[in-house]
Amino acid sequence: MITEEAIIEGCIAGKRASQKQLYDRFAAEMFSVCLRYAHNREEAEDLLQEGFIRVFTSITSFRGEGSLAGWIKRIMINLAINQLKKNKRVPYHEDIDGVGDAGKTMEEPGEAPEIPHDTLMQWIRELPEGYRTVFNLFVFEEYGHKEIADMLGISESTSKTQLLKARRWLAVKVRDYETNKRFAIR
Repeated sequence: MITEEAIIEGCIAGKRASQKQLYDRFAAEMFSVCLRYAHNREEAEDLLQEGFIRVFTSITSFRGEGSLAGWIKRIMINLAINQLKKNKRVPYHEDIDGVGDAGKTMEEPGEAPEIPHDTLMQWIRELPEGYRTVFNLFVFEEYGHKEIADMLGISESTSKTQLLKARRWLAVKVRDYETNKRFAIR
């Protein structure tokens, strides 16, 4: 197996074989990242392609501080966020009917329901763009609200509100899923 260091050196030298190895090693994981931020599959594919072009053109700036996967992931996330900003598609004050009280009607947390991964990811993709962006940055990328606010050009309070609304929206989905599952069993 070829080491990451050898692949990086090959990419710096402009070797196509090394670029292919880097792409093959990280494409699936990075596509998942792009898909979480993109509006649809085609947009995620475009983000992935543009992201890897950026990776190859800026590979000399990778200093080895942290993992290569983390560095590539940061490029993909920044690209996705810049795309959202450029298209001015990130509404941060959007509201969904019935979501405002969703958290109040949920039972106390207990055993987490078993929801298929694909179903959960589909629900996350269905979140309104502003909710989804903050949710992804907070939950998957583990950024704090200050960092998210700085990245998106919003206030910390807006970041917190968007996360709360995303969680409430997802709570409604979980509740409906559980309700439908119970009725299907009877």
